[in-house]
Amino acid sequence: MSELIVIGYEDPAAANGAFKAVQRLEKDKAIDLTGLAVVSVDEHGETHVDTPRRDEKVPMAATAGALWAMVFGLLVAVPALGVVGAALGGLYGKLSQMGVDDTFRGKVRSLLEPGHAAVVIMASRVTDNAFTTELQRHGGTVLRTSLAEEDEKELAEQLAGSA
Repeated sequence: MSELIVIGYEDPAAANGAFKAVQRLEKDKAIDLTGLAVVSVDEHGETHVDTPRRDEKVPMAATAGALWAMVFGLLVAVPALGVVGAALGGLYGKLSQMGVDDTFRGKVRSLLEPGHAAVVIMASRVTDNAFTTELQRHGGTVLRTSLAEEDEKELAEQLAGSA
């Protein structure tokens, strides 16, 4: 089972601090990351995404990386269903079944107003005590959902088929 966690901040500097804290938690083995990014929206409404630098790259299996990219893209970019192809529409539908539905995506979008930022985390394991203690220092609004292992596998298979 993976956890998808989005923490929204009105101050991008606070989001960057939380982003670095998550990286430290990974190094301390308090969390096993499959994806990590900080997303900021500038005053013009343009979205910017920062991921760990190459030398700090979160190790991921190919399917985990592809799955993270798809989850992230559908979570943040939120394409209109009329524009996506059938395969992508199926992936979009599968994410909805997994708890990443329009309501969850709407909450994420509400966190990403111009001038705001969010840390987006996908993890296969989270030590809640260490994670909560460290990230409470940074504040923010937390959104969290779980992705069941069987759903992740099915989504990864659909993703491989649509590539």
